[in-house]
Amino acid sequence: MKNTFGNQVAITLFGESHGEAIGAVIDGLAPGIKIDEEFIKAQLSLRRPSGKISTSRKEQDEFKIVSGAFKGFTTGSPLCIIIPNSDTRSADYGEGMVIPRPSHADFAANVKYRGFENYCGGGHFSGRITAAIVAAGAIVMGALKAKGINIGTHISRCAGVDDRGFENYDEDIKVLSTLTFSALDECKGEEMKAKIEAAKAQGDSVGGVLETAVTGLPAGVGEPWFDSLEGVLSHALFSIPGVKGVEFGAGFGISDMLGSEANDTFYMDKDTVKTKTNNSGGINGGISNGSPVIFRCALRPTPTISKEQDSVNLIDKTDTVLSAKGRHDPCIVHRARVVVDSITALTIADMLVQKYSTDWLSK
Repeated sequence: MKNTFGNQVAITLFGESHGEAIGAVIDGLAPGIKIDEEFIKAQLSLRRPSGKISTSRKEQDEFKIVSGAFKGFTTGSPLCIIIPNSDTRSADYGEGMVIPRPSHADFAANVKYRGFENYCGGGHFSGRITAAIVAAGAIVMGALKAKGINIGTHISRCAGVDDRGFENYDEDIKVLSTLTFSALDECKGEEMKAKIEAAKAQGDSVGGVLETAVTGLPAGVGEPWFDSLEGVLSHALFSIPGVKGVEFGAGFGISDMLGSEANDTFYMDKDTVKTKTNNSGGINGGISNGSPVIFRCALRPTPTISKEQDSVNLIDKTDTVLSAKGRHDPCIVHRARVVVDSITALTIADMLVQKYSTDWLSK
């Protein structure tokens, strides 16, 4: 029953979708990291629902830091963030977990927790819990920015519509930080929104692909084999509800290239070693090579839809049909991008602290 991730900088998540509150405890943060509450609020606002393309559930995410901070800086003790739930409707989920929703964690959680789980709105498995990841990630992201490490994610593909790729990484990341809907091509973004609305009108949902760039990460971060940079990042990214695939650099496409095409050849830029291409996504042998770290996450369509779906009755062991109630997103891709940024920041911070020192983030 583990809910903690990380070695030197570790995050523990708690709470349920329709419980009193959700939150996170970050352990291992160095003292002296500046806490920018306005930035935390801004990051949380990027995760909140947005108009017709999102759920009607409206949470204010009025977080409170109850430990680990003093006079605007981390103290070095465990930092605890609590975010109250204010817009819950547990009655939408009936008297018990009788009919599991297809492709949700309902059935698997019911088996694992023997029926004692809080199932309302997905309980501890809900995307609602990602608000705590975003709040925690915002603290670490500020420390990374001070070190020249920037993280940005755009909607590479949604409902069959493709965005343009990264061109000038740092400039694009700066632009993305100002966008609620993170498509680099505004026209493509509007086309994606129209497709999401169309799916919602039909009682259905859509998925997509998020592409993330991390710039400024020094070479030499990561371990060979079991704690490779790709491996640890993938471990963290797959914890985000709805993520069903992760690829780095050219990804699966690299399998169709010749070695002469796939190899990232080196050159000298004054005193710095660089690569002419980045098919490896900034990672060789599980270790960062100084190029931007590039990866993509595939997100499934939201499993809760308004259409009737086949399911089972767990009490009388019969087949049945489910008509889903409750509020849900016709697409989670645009809200998930800040979650990807945040979990990436937490993971990279942990790996940097392991390489350099506990105090490195605050020096």
